[in-house]
Amino acid sequence: MSNSRDDVTEQNRRDARTIWDYHQIGHDVSPCDVAIGLGSHDLGVAAYAAELYHAGLFPLLVFSGATSPTTAKRFPRGEAVHYREHAIELGVPDSAILVEPQASNTGQNIALSRALLAEHGHAPRSVLLISKPYMQRRAFATCRKVWPEIEVVCASEPLKLDDYVQSIGDEKLVIDMLVGDLQRVIEYPKQGFAIEQDVPAEVRAAYDRLLAAGFDSRILRQ
Repeated sequence: MSNSRDDVTEQNRRDARTIWDYHQIGHDVSPCDVAIGLGSHDLGVAAYAAELYHAGLFPLLVFSGATSPTTAKRFPRGEAVHYREHAIELGVPDSAILVEPQASNTGQNIALSRALLAEHGHAPRSVLLISKPYMQRRAFATCRKVWPEIEVVCASEPLKLDDYVQSIGDEKLVIDMLVGDLQRVIEYPKQGFAIEQDVPAEVRAAYDRLLAAGFDSRILRQ
């Protein structure tokens, strides 16, 4: 665990839990025509996708994601490529995986995956979006904007916040990421990237306190 834990107060942790819970929208994970694993720094997306594939929840899986400044060192061949390799190691057949290696944001993840599916003759009516745990709500809001006619189910590894912090190894960074994603949930509808989401007063208050406390390394800057 990073020493940054010493800089995080109990109030910060309570606020982080409030935002963590808000980001996870609690869909029942049900069978879908296809799944899309959204690229990020989190290899747990690929692992959970493999688990759900083996559970029979979908027959076809798209991994989407290029590389970025935050993932280039971890996934030098691109997020989707590394996700695919990990899923194959976990027993998913290569024939069940499509790779979309160009997307650099969530809207592109969905739009380019949709185009790739169409190229391969697939017109799904339902999609299971698999993301890192704190990205479920933003993934849902983005998909409803970019692909409004499809039925969307969101899923991520069923982790508690403390377990996710342990897996990343830096508590402050995780809280920064929670704050950054919430800012995007709030701001992206104004920019036409996502549908509007209700943000309860207690979530907004937690967000404001964490911003004031300096958890801002992942926010969008003007």
